[in-house]
Formats: sequence, structure tokens, C-alpha cells
Amino acid sequence: MNKTSTGNFFEDFRVGQEIAHATPRTVGAGDQSLYTGLTGSRFALHSSLPFAQSLGYAGAPIDDVLAFHIVFGKSVPDISLNAVANLGYAECRFLAPVYPGDTLSARSTVIGLRENSNRESGIVYVRTVGANQAGVEVLSFARWVMVRKRDRAAPAPAPVVPKLAEAVGTPAAPVGISCAAYDRAAAGGAAGWTDYAVGEKIDHVDGITVEEAEHMTATRLYQNTARIHFNAFAQKSDRFGRRLIYGGHVISLARALSFNGLANAFCVAAINGGRHANPCFAGDTVFAWSEVLDKRELSGRADLGALRLRLVATKDKPCADFPLRAGEGYDPAVLLDLDYWALMPR
Repeated sequence: MNKTSTGNFFEDFRVGQEIAHATPRTVGAGDQSLYTGLTGSRFALHSSLPFAQSLGYAGAPIDDVLAFHIVFGKSVPDISLNAVANLGYAECRFLAPVYPGDTLSARSTVIGLRENSNRESGIVYVRTVGANQAGVEVLSFARWVMVRKRDRAAPAPAPVVPKLAEAVGTPAAPVGISCAAYDRAAAGGAAGWTDYAVGEKIDHVDGITVEEAEHMTATRLYQNTARIHFNAFAQKSDRFGRRLIYGGHVISLARALSFNGLANAFCVAAINGGRHANPCFAGDTVFAWSEVLDKRELSGRADLGALRLRLVATKDKPCADFPLRAGEGYDPAVLLDLDYWALMPR
């Protein structure tokens, strides 16, 4: 019996494979406080118990992005321990609030496989579902990741590339939530749903320099064990020659930066898609800007609406000119291109 594991390589996966991930994780208020300390997030819903209760929440819920990272982290030892890079996300739905005291578990289904032409790695597509202790699904998402092969000569499976939706449909507000008593002064922003226009771009102005210690602590908080983030010795011989900052940490920093301009986007309801366009390393300074892609009224709701937002993060390049493309690809400074739905009081 093998007592240790080197993780799954590309040839270990098969389409339709079901994987139950270890270890269930009870989330506490301390996790939220540490996440705030690591990212600087200031959204009132996750910072203030009275504010959250005024909207109908049972308590101050765990930040949506933190819940995503914890469920994502559960999947890493089985899916992406031997990853070259996590490439993108789609069809991410936040289905129920997560509160301190909830225990999260995760399971994944392999929905696609495609070997790369160099035969040294391949793309693994999975759908991951996170549930609480009562079996209630709190979020689900698809992602695709480049995973190394154990043996370059190992035969490749027939390629299967899943068809993923370009966008999640108009999201719904959490059950029992009302913005009738929403306190914009407490939340830190005067602008509501009606004040934003499709096509509008917002420079979030501020920047955050990524420190190695902060990134390492954040990734450990999520119990994300991918070697590319942790093992400096192994990365000396890799293509970057150094540890890669977890792309999810860039998402968290960009979301935190977006507070300046989108303070009332209190709830992330869905992620339509996302790509990590370029690598991020310790010492890089992250900036961010957003574009309003769409806005939707919610059926029967006069108190809140949904904004579809494009969140772009850059490294060492302020965003006053909204950098994105360079020729046929991304500007080399662009780290993240994230398309998501947020709920906002009207």
C-alpha cells in the first residue's frame, strides 16, 4: 500500500470520472478576518453583522470569493497538484450563502480531456460542486487546467472539449434578502444600480503590491497545495524559474480593489468566465478596472438589480487607459480577465 501520493497526472484522468475531495472544512469568522487582512476587502456585507442582518442575512456571510477559493482548494490535490497553470473558469454559480460555522466539502467530475501537441501535458476540464454540512450546494463551477504527464509516451485519450456556456443566465437574489433598508453610507458608496450604464468603464485607481508572504498565507488559507505556488526548489527548473502567484489571489485582490467605484456591488452572484492572461509574481503591483457589460432587472424586485461586470487586473500598469488587448492577444501587463454578475441596490 502506498502511504504517500504524488497526485494525478494527465494520463490518470478519464471523462466521466467522479472524485470526492478531502478534507471537509469548517469555516469560521477567523477565516474571514484573515482573508480581509490578506486582501484589504472592505465590502460591508462581509464586514458588519448589523449591516448583513439589515438585508435579511442570518449573519455576516463568508465572502463569496473566499468560499470559492476554499472549495477550489479542496479540488487541488486531486485535479491540479501537477498543474502547469490553471487556465480559466466558466459557469460559476453561487447558490447559497456560506456562514461562519458551515462545513464545506467538494466533489468534481471530469468533463473533458485534451492532450497538448508537445505530449508533455494536457488540458483537464472539470466541474466542481461545493456543499455545506446539510448537503446544500453552495456553489458550482467549471474550470480547465494544464496538467503535466507522468510519461510523455503514454497514449492520449480521444480529445473531448466540453461546450460551456458563454454566460450564466440572469442571477437570482439569495432567498429572503431585501435591500429596502440598505445603508449606502455604511457601505461606502453612493452609486446604485440605476447609476451605472452599459459600456461604462471604471478605473479603480488603487494598487496593491503582492508580497510573497501574503500570497503564501492566502494559498495556505485555502489549503491549495499546488507545487507551482509552494515549492521554490521544484520551480527553479520550471519555465518561470520561480513560484507563480495563485491566480485566485489575483481575483481576490482585483475584487478588493473594485470597492473603489463599486462599493455597493455587495454580492457576487455568478462568474460567467475568466482567464489568467499572464503570470503574476511576488513584487508585482496589481491594479484593476471594470466595464459594465450588461444590467438586468430582477423579476419582481424593485429593491435591487444585477450588473454584469468585466474585471481586468494588470501588473505594474495603472489602469487609467483601461489596458486589455495588444494585437491579437492580451496586453502583457494584463493578469486577469473576469466576467461576473454582481447584485446591487437600486
